[in-house]
Amino acid sequence: MGHTQRCMLQPKPGPALLLNLKFYWKPMNRKLILYIATSVDGYIAGPDDDLGFLSTVDKPGEDYGYGAFIDTVDTVILGRRTYDWVMKHVNTFPHADKESYIITRTPRPAIGNINFYTGDLPALVSRLKQKAGKNIFCDGGAEVVHALLKENLIDELIISIVPVLLGDGTRLFKDGRPKFEMELISSRSFDTGLTQIHYKRKT
Repeated sequence: MGHTQRCMLQPKPGPALLLNLKFYWKPMNRKLILYIATSVDGYIAGPDDDLGFLSTVDKPGEDYGYGAFIDTVDTVILGRRTYDWVMKHVNTFPHADKESYIITRTPRPAIGNINFYTGDLPALVSRLKQKAGKNIFCDGGAEVVHALLKENLIDELIISIVPVLLGDGTRLFKDGRPKFEMELISSRSFDTGLTQIHYKRKT
């Protein structure tokens, strides 16, 4: 008996089995989300990577939804300059419990869950989205955001606008990228003057 004949004699799946297969065989739906703060004039840092402007909206007990957001992600992508700045100012990498990828041109050995990635960024994002897991957090900086936007890889943007004009520094959005249309998910205002806007990529 040939292979085709044996297949024809196999019992056909019933409706219940097909329903179960439909339920369990879901494609991965991980989203890459940019969560970041910027000044009103579009800077994520002042000159010399100064982030002091963020302190203008410090308020005890208010995290602007960051705690709830971070619970929805298990993977972090950020640039090497951002990583270096963080490690210069804190004793422990804040995302050490998550699978993290530091985008860099200089190979370095991994440190626990921290991977120093020198390969193709779109290939990394594609691979991560095909894996099971929570969402993926882009934590900056501007070069990584620019590279992701050029390839249309960011699914959602949560941007907190701090009520200050910096006048100079590192811009969140660089020139030379394609048009990127978005749909508004939500907008929230806080008594500190901060406004948070949540967009998704328009499909």
